[in-house]
Amino acid sequence: METSSTLLGRRTMILGGIGLAAGIGTTFVSLPSPAPATRHRVFQHGVASGDPLPHAVVLWTRVTPRPDATAGSGIGEVAEVTWQVARDPGFSRVAAEGVVTTDADRDHTVKVDAEGLQPATTYWFRFRLGRDVAIGRTRTAPAMEADVERLRLGVVSCANWQAGHFSAYRHLRSHDLDVVVHLGDYLYEYELGRYGHGHYWEDVRRHEPPHETVSLEDYRRRHAQYKTDPDLAALHATVPMIATWDDHEVADGWHPGGAFEHDPVSEGPWEQRRRAALRAYDEWMPVRLGGTAEVGDGERIHRRFVFGRLADLSMLDLRGHRDERVDADDPETDREDRTITGHQQERWLADSLRTSGARWKLIGNPVMMAPMLMPPRPRGQELAVKRTTDPMTWGEARPNTDTWDGYPAERRRLLQGIADAGVEDVMFLSGDVHTAWGNEIELEGRPVATELVCNAVTSNNVDDYMGTEPRTVSLAMEAAIQVVNPHVRFVNLDDHGFSVLELTPTEARMEWWAVDDRRDPDSDAHRLAVRRVVSGDARVLPA
Repeated sequence: METSSTLLGRRTMILGGIGLAAGIGTTFVSLPSPAPATRHRVFQHGVASGDPLPHAVVLWTRVTPRPDATAGSGIGEVAEVTWQVARDPGFSRVAAEGVVTTDADRDHTVKVDAEGLQPATTYWFRFRLGRDVAIGRTRTAPAMEADVERLRLGVVSCANWQAGHFSAYRHLRSHDLDVVVHLGDYLYEYELGRYGHGHYWEDVRRHEPPHETVSLEDYRRRHAQYKTDPDLAALHATVPMIATWDDHEVADGWHPGGAFEHDPVSEGPWEQRRRAALRAYDEWMPVRLGGTAEVGDGERIHRRFVFGRLADLSMLDLRGHRDERVDADDPETDREDRTITGHQQERWLADSLRTSGARWKLIGNPVMMAPMLMPPRPRGQELAVKRTTDPMTWGEARPNTDTWDGYPAERRRLLQGIADAGVEDVMFLSGDVHTAWGNEIELEGRPVATELVCNAVTSNNVDDYMGTEPRTVSLAMEAAIQVVNPHVRFVNLDDHGFSVLELTPTEARMEWWAVDDRRDPDSDAHRLAVRRVVSGDARVLPA
């Protein structure tokens, strides 16, 4: 079996005290070495890049101008940070540079849209404040009309700090990636003791702050903590990321009017919390909200990226404009005007698909698109008293209305538009459900699109929920799912890890990788499954 540690072992060297595997080519980059104990460290949260375009990329860091100017503190002087982008790691061929000012109003984060770059080019970038320097590497997208022969994307979602270590991010770096697509739940809002590892919610690591995030200070501190994870920091320093949010960046199951677990009495006005969470996301993530890298100028996160003639990627926001979730048996579910995207985003997506000139039309889709009937998931003693491990005897299989199953009319309109326009090679990349899937999305019995769902980095899945051993009862559930849902061509309910999608003009190939033990920061990883999709055919096929 080929393991991810085997790949890492071939291509890792130690620079600046931190081992980093190359994400592009065979070059290497370092994160800043820790400053001596007698000197304050300015760059405590690493560097990142994201939203690559042919001639621009967003660069990000955060500075700590003095020891007490910690994330969320609201204190610290104005800092002038110098940035540079170069064609070489020695920065002898500088392509862009400038100076940016940051202060406590933006939590001393720095976000720059570096422009004037060349397409499909690897660049090194650095930030400097005083004697301290932080360095990273990134890559621009191909030219809009370029004939691209190969594109490799890492696909991830659902990384809960308390449920384990982010070793999946470490292994992902070894896969020669052009970009990482993060489909949401980049962080979690929970307090200590809530939704940790396994059936009994063990906190493998402890969230900071220890309570549920509600205020702007809370969300800033939580983002800061996640940025200190060494594997996430190293991934950000070597590969650009294209991210969207799901719900836990704000609150579980949120929509414009509230969230499942938000209590206005104890947690204050919902709108105040929502604004705080999205402000912190804007400050701490290498994304263009509202279409720019400026902080605070908008909250629109749906956007489109083009990778030559080979692929384009439409990233969706499936929380900020949706109608509130209702139960499956509620007649409101089938209302024609119910929306998960919001009507403006729905039109934008339909237009993007219809006018695309790319071979592969990828959709960054935070929650599952394919219709899905799920058997009940009995827990612990509840499972024991059933006296059978046959899920078909456990009760009626039901849809999850937090996904597109709660908005069937809009899904039908989108799929009908794809079919009517003759659009081929539409592929939904989905997350949220903490499990891995390969689905054929059908309209009137014919596949019109494909869905590939990545497993969770660390967040609990079915065996954790049920309190069973991995790959025992869940195997019967997987078989039952495929009986009830014949359009499901692959499903894994237990493993955690990451996915790698490789695109060529003739086919798409998805690899699902699993970490051996998310409680172990040094865990190995192994390839779990491979499926492929041939251009012009929406079926999910064995490799």
